[in-house]
Parts: sequence; structure tokens; C-alpha cells
Amino acid sequence: MPLWIPITIAAAFLQNVRSTIQKQLTGKLSTQGATYVRFLYGLPVALLYLALLVTLQERSTSEITSSWSPVFWTYATVGGLCQILATALLVTLFTYRNFAVGTAFSKTETVQAVMFGLVFLGEGITTGAGIGIFVSLIGVILISTRSARFHLSDFFKDVTAPASLMGIGSGALFGISAVSYRGASLSLGIENVLFSASITLACVLTLQTLLMGGWLAYKDRSQLSASLRHWRPAALAGITGGLGSIGWFTAMTLQNVAYVRALGQIELVFTFAASWFLFKERSDAKEVVGVLLIVAGLVVLLLDA
Repeated sequence: MPLWIPITIAAAFLQNVRSTIQKQLTGKLSTQGATYVRFLYGLPVALLYLALLVTLQERSTSEITSSWSPVFWTYATVGGLCQILATALLVTLFTYRNFAVGTAFSKTETVQAVMFGLVFLGEGITTGAGIGIFVSLIGVILISTRSARFHLSDFFKDVTAPASLMGIGSGALFGISAVSYRGASLSLGIENVLFSASITLACVLTLQTLLMGGWLAYKDRSQLSASLRHWRPAALAGITGGLGSIGWFTAMTLQNVAYVRALGQIELVFTFAASWFLFKERSDAKEVVGVLLIVAGLVVLLLDA
């Protein structure tokens, strides 16, 4: 089994855990504050991981800095900014009445990542992988709109509606972000995948922490103090998020982003399983069909990978 597969599955699981913890912070922090702690408390994890690799491989700091280039910093900055903006758009979607349609459009991230990967990195996918990604996408759309009165025909009805455009924009930004991270890691020219991925992650999280911290200091300083005051749950969210990011960055350095992000949709299957087995919550037919489509699509993807 290729190494990127178990790494991606582990990253998706950790992301699911982080999201659950972040939901518990909703009453204590704003959406922006809950997003910020993901960077603030995830950064130490990334730095410690990089320091550990440097020590184990007996590398020097100069080896890290000498691998930096304008291309690397361009990719890292674009990726970090796009991820922040994509999250902001996704949150804004919930202020619209037809947010279900917009959210469904945001799930086209994987399909858009295919296009961006081809344009920016010259990486395409096979026909079989494309079929698997499309099947999984339909399943993701069904699950993401399970609590709303939504029909698949609505997905194509009004592409120009504000919520739809925000959803498409969010998916595009997430796709560009993921492709940029892979581009940044590959631009380092370091053969050791773990090392190049850890350098990229540490640099990106540093940028995101500074940028979003500066924004909150300008717009809402109370959230900065709140993120420190509620440090225990916030740190737990940051730690699990940081560990998950290590997995994502490593997998995206090893493999085409479209494959990684498509397999990462297994996170929704984890959510479904926890809801069914742990919380004894029963799901409707649309959600069950959605899960089955995701699994079927991922099986086709992995058989073709």
C-alpha cells in the first residue's frame, strides 16, 4: 500500500477530531477566534516536529534556510492566504437562506484541485481516478445537505446566486491552497519527504498565525485574549489540528493533491460512523446513500491509484 494512503486516512481522522473540539469552543470564541486557535496552538506542534526531524537527521538550520526560494515563499504565502479566505467564505455562507446550495458548491474543491494541479503543477489524473472523484463528490453533496430541503437539481439551478458563487469561490480557494502547499514542498528540492513537508508546514503556520493574529488585533482584540483564556480546549484543538496538518502536508508532498483531497473525504464516513455507533443517531436514506457513494468512489480511486 502506498504510504500516502494511511497518512491521508490518519489526517482525515485527526481533522474530524479537531472539528469536534472546535465546535465545543463555539460558545467561548467567535468563528474567527475558533479558527485562529487552530493556527496559534498548531504552530508549536509543527515547530517541535521540525526540530525533531532536524535532530534525528543531524541537519543544520542553514540547510533549512538555504532551501528557501522566492518560488517557495510565493507558494507558501498564496496557500496560507487562500486557506484563510476560503474558511471565511465558508463561514459567511451560513448567513444566506440558501446556504445548503452554496455549501454543496464548496464541496467541488476536489474537482477544482484537479484543474489547478494541471495548470500550476502540470499534474493530471487518470480516467478511473476522475470517475472515483466524481462519484464521491455526489456522495459528499448528499451528506452536506442532509438536513436541508435540497434536491440535486438545485445544485445546477442558479450558479450565479451569491451563496453559489461563495461556495464555488471557497472550493476554488481550498483547491488553490492545497496545490500551493504541494508546490511549496516540491520547490524545496529536498528528497526526504518528511523533512520538506515539515518545513513547508512550519512556514505556512507561522505566516497564518501572524496574519490572522494581526487581523484580530486590528478588528477584535477580545478574541486574542479569549483564545489564551480558554487555552485548554483551544490547545487540544490546535494539537490535533497540527498533527492532522503534518499528515496532510506529507501526503500532498507524496501524491497528487486531487488524490489526497479525494481520499480525505473519508472524514465524512468517520463522522457518520461516530453518529451511528457512538451516539445511536439514525440517518435518513439520503445520508446513507451519500456514504455508500463516497466509499464506492474512494474504492475506484484507490484501485486506480
